[in-house]
Amino acid sequence: MKFLNFKQPSVFFIVLFLVLFAFTGNAQQVSKAGKKSGQIDFIENSWNEALKQAAAQKKYIFVDAYATWCGPCKMLKATTFKNNKVADFYNSNFINVAIDMEKGQGPALAAQWGLRAYPTLIIFNAKGKPVYGTEGFMRPDDLIKFGVQALNK
Repeated sequence: MKFLNFKQPSVFFIVLFLVLFAFTGNAQQVSKAGKKSGQIDFIENSWNEALKQAAAQKKYIFVDAYATWCGPCKMLKATTFKNNKVADFYNSNFINVAIDMEKGQGPALAAQWGLRAYPTLIIFNAKGKPVYGTEGFMRPDDLIKFGVQALNK
Protein backbone atom coordinates (compact mmCIF):
# COMPACT_ATOMS: atom_id res chain seq x y z
CA MET A 1 0.00 0.00 0.00
CA LYS A 2 1.84 2.97 -1.25
CA PHE A 3 -0.78 5.45 -0.04
CA LEU A 4 -0.10 4.86 3.66
CA ASN A 5 3.64 5.20 3.55
CA PHE A 6 4.44 5.82 7.23
CA LYS A 7 8.06 6.39 6.40
CA GLN A 8 7.07 9.90 5.48
CA PRO A 9 6.41 11.81 8.75
CA SER A 10 3.72 14.04 7.26
CA VAL A 11 1.53 11.09 6.21
CA PHE A 12 1.93 9.48 9.63
CA PHE A 13 0.84 12.66 11.44
CA ILE A 14 -2.13 13.21 9.14
CA VAL A 15 -3.39 9.67 9.72
CA LEU A 16 -2.77 9.98 13.47
CA PHE A 17 -4.63 13.29 13.54
CA LEU A 18 -7.61 11.81 11.69
CA VAL A 19 -7.78 8.81 14.03
CA LEU A 20 -7.58 11.00 17.13
CA PHE A 21 -10.16 13.42 15.73
CA ALA A 22 -12.58 10.55 15.09
CA PHE A 23 -12.25 9.29 18.68
CA THR A 24 -12.58 12.79 20.13
CA GLY A 25 -15.76 13.44 18.16
CA ASN A 26 -17.32 10.20 19.42
CA ALA A 27 -16.32 10.93 23.01
CA GLN A 28 -17.92 14.37 22.84
CA GLN A 29 -21.16 12.97 21.44
CA VAL A 30 -21.33 10.34 24.19
CA SER A 31 -20.67 12.87 26.93
CA LYS A 32 -23.39 15.19 25.60
CA ALA A 33 -25.90 12.36 25.44
CA GLY A 34 -25.14 11.21 28.99
CA LYS A 35 -24.62 14.68 30.43
CA LYS A 36 -26.99 16.14 32.97
CA SER A 37 -28.80 19.35 32.09
CA GLY A 38 -26.49 21.65 34.07
CA GLN A 39 -29.45 23.54 35.50
CA ILE A 40 -32.39 22.88 37.76
CA ASP A 41 -35.09 21.09 35.77
CA PHE A 42 -38.33 22.90 36.55
CA ILE A 43 -41.91 21.95 35.85
CA GLU A 44 -43.31 25.24 34.52
CA ASN A 45 -46.49 26.71 36.04
CA SER A 46 -48.13 23.48 37.17
CA TRP A 47 -48.51 23.07 40.91
CA ASN A 48 -50.84 20.10 40.36
CA GLU A 49 -48.23 18.26 38.26
CA ALA A 50 -45.58 18.93 40.93
CA LEU A 51 -47.87 17.48 43.62
CA LYS A 52 -48.55 14.42 41.48
CA GLN A 53 -44.85 13.77 40.81
CA ALA A 54 -43.88 14.41 44.44
CA ALA A 55 -46.43 11.84 45.65
CA ALA A 56 -45.27 9.28 43.08
CA GLN A 57 -41.55 9.80 43.80
CA LYS A 58 -41.89 10.49 47.54
CA LYS A 59 -39.93 13.73 47.26
CA TYR A 60 -40.28 17.24 48.59
CA ILE A 61 -41.23 20.04 46.19
CA PHE A 62 -39.01 23.06 45.58
CA VAL A 63 -41.02 26.07 44.38
CA ASP A 64 -39.54 29.10 42.64
CA ALA A 65 -42.36 31.65 42.99
CA TYR A 66 -41.42 34.47 40.62
CA ALA A 67 -42.70 37.41 38.59
CA THR A 68 -41.50 38.16 35.06
CA TRP A 69 -40.56 41.76 35.94
CA CYS A 70 -38.50 40.75 39.00
CA GLY A 71 -34.75 41.44 38.69
CA PRO A 72 -33.58 39.06 41.45
CA CYS A 73 -35.81 36.35 39.92
CA LYS A 74 -34.01 36.78 36.60
CA MET A 75 -30.63 36.66 38.36
CA LEU A 76 -31.55 33.35 40.04
CA LYS A 77 -32.52 31.84 36.70
CA ALA A 78 -29.40 33.14 34.95
CA THR A 79 -26.87 32.17 37.62
CA THR A 80 -27.78 30.15 40.71
CA PHE A 81 -30.23 27.76 39.02
CA LYS A 82 -27.59 27.03 36.32
CA ASN A 83 -24.86 26.14 38.81
CA ASN A 84 -23.90 22.47 38.35
CA LYS A 85 -23.76 21.67 42.08
CA VAL A 86 -27.13 23.34 42.67
CA ALA A 87 -28.67 21.56 39.69
CA ASP A 88 -27.38 18.15 40.76
CA PHE A 89 -28.60 18.66 44.34
CA TYR A 90 -32.08 19.95 43.48
CA ASN A 91 -32.68 17.58 40.56
CA SER A 92 -31.74 14.61 42.80
CA ASN A 93 -33.65 15.60 45.92
CA PHE A 94 -36.73 17.56 44.86
CA ILE A 95 -39.51 17.92 42.36
CA ASN A 96 -38.83 21.45 41.10
CA VAL A 97 -41.57 23.80 39.94
CA ALA A 98 -41.31 27.42 38.77
CA ILE A 99 -44.54 29.37 38.99
CA ASP A 100 -45.23 32.80 37.51
CA MET A 101 -47.25 34.22 40.37
CA GLU A 102 -49.11 36.67 38.11
CA LYS A 103 -50.76 34.23 35.69
CA GLY A 104 -52.56 30.89 35.67
CA GLN A 105 -52.64 29.32 39.15
CA GLY A 106 -50.10 31.89 40.38
CA PRO A 107 -52.37 34.59 41.87
CA ALA A 108 -54.48 32.07 43.79
CA LEU A 109 -51.36 30.29 45.10
CA ALA A 110 -49.72 33.61 46.05
CA ALA A 111 -52.80 34.50 48.12
CA GLN A 112 -53.02 31.00 49.65
CA TRP A 113 -49.33 30.98 50.57
CA GLY A 114 -49.32 34.62 51.75
CA LEU A 115 -46.48 35.72 49.47
CA ARG A 116 -45.16 39.26 49.98
CA ALA A 117 -42.14 39.48 47.69
CA TYR A 118 -40.42 37.82 44.74
CA PRO A 119 -38.62 35.61 44.36
CA THR A 120 -40.03 33.49 47.15
CA LEU A 121 -38.48 30.05 47.42
CA ILE A 122 -40.52 27.46 49.29
CA ILE A 123 -40.04 23.78 50.00
CA PHE A 124 -43.17 21.70 50.52
CA ASN A 125 -43.58 18.09 51.56
CA ALA A 126 -45.10 15.64 49.07
CA LYS A 127 -48.60 16.46 50.36
CA GLY A 128 -48.21 20.18 49.67
CA LYS A 129 -47.57 21.37 53.23
CA PRO A 130 -44.89 24.11 53.47
CA VAL A 131 -41.73 22.99 55.24
CA TYR A 132 -39.28 25.86 54.73
CA GLY A 133 -39.12 29.14 52.82
CA THR A 134 -37.20 32.31 52.11
CA GLU A 135 -37.40 35.46 50.00
CA GLY A 136 -34.88 37.04 47.66
CA PHE A 137 -31.84 36.12 45.62
CA MET A 138 -29.52 33.37 46.89
CA ARG A 139 -26.01 32.40 45.84
CA PRO A 140 -25.40 28.73 44.91
CA ASP A 141 -23.89 27.63 48.25
CA ASP A 142 -26.70 29.32 50.17
CA LEU A 143 -29.38 27.66 48.03
CA ILE A 144 -27.83 24.26 48.70
CA LYS A 145 -27.76 25.00 52.46
CA PHE A 146 -31.41 26.07 52.21
CA GLY A 147 -32.31 22.75 50.60
CA VAL A 148 -30.34 20.72 53.15
CA GLN A 149 -32.07 22.56 56.01
CA ALA A 150 -35.47 21.78 54.50
CA LEU A 151 -34.64 18.09 54.07
CA ASN A 152 -33.57 17.95 57.74
CA LYS A 153 -36.90 19.32 59.03
